[in-house]
Amino acid sequence: MYYRQQNYTRWIFVLPALLVVSVLFIYPFLSSIFYSFTNKNLIMPNYSFVGFANYKAVLSDPNFWMSFLNSLKWTALSLVGQVLMGFFLALALNRVKRFKWLYKILLIIPWAFPTIVIAFSWQWILNGVYGYLPNMLVELGFMDIAPNFLSDRTWAFVCLVFINIWFGAPMIMVNVLSALQTVPADQYEAAKIDGANAWQIFRYITLPHIKLVVGLLVVLRTIWVFNNFDIIYLITGGGPANATMTLPIYAYDMGWGSKLLGRSSAVTVLLFIFLLAICFIYFTIINRWEKESK
Repeated sequence: MYYRQQNYTRWIFVLPALLVVSVLFIYPFLSSIFYSFTNKNLIMPNYSFVGFANYKAVLSDPNFWMSFLNSLKWTALSLVGQVLMGFFLALALNRVKRFKWLYKILLIIPWAFPTIVIAFSWQWILNGVYGYLPNMLVELGFMDIAPNFLSDRTWAFVCLVFINIWFGAPMIMVNVLSALQTVPADQYEAAKIDGANAWQIFRYITLPHIKLVVGLLVVLRTIWVFNNFDIIYLITGGGPANATMTLPIYAYDMGWGSKLLGRSSAVTVLLFIFLLAICFIYFTIINRWEKESK
């Protein structure tokens, strides 16, 4: 009887979290799958089943493939930059002896601010009319005319990637730094006594201890960055001329701009399937690492 009461008690505590997950994730997920097979329109109250017509329309749309390619570039460049920058900062902080707490606070600032504050701040910095950076380049004599970074197809994408790296690297830094502090110090001392150089210490001691943490971070950041909507939408809105249009923004414009909720739902389902496949590959590699470390 006591064991049954314990079982009921733990389910009572878990139930609120399950309800929140059901409302915020399971219902929207299932409704997206359902609507993706209909001609649901936000203006028209009635709808009917159309089978795979939405998927055919989406996959034959050149803007979909352009957005998909932009999403791949956006995710790959942002992820590589965040991991490298976060890794470098974590290694540097791990060697700092004095004022480490101060450096942590200063470096975590980008991650601490709300996205809307970051987006509007960078809009002000990069604006070609009153922006701080373009006018500073003119004052220093590097350019004759203040460039408008956010109106140029190439520069707009580059600037967004830079902002995302600056924004996301602190999260990688904090987690990698925590993993670095779990590496036994006696292994470093033994390696130095044996005459190992810095690269050998990093490759054979540091990396094996933290690669699982880095692998999980890559999985989480891939999902987060690929689904990223707010920072791109607030700064460029997918422009100029769709140069920064990614799949989340494409789905948003399809659903709330064109009111084609059925077709927008098909985009989100395709996005989910793609990320599911990517996560399967990631976890296959991570499971192999776990087996090798045992």
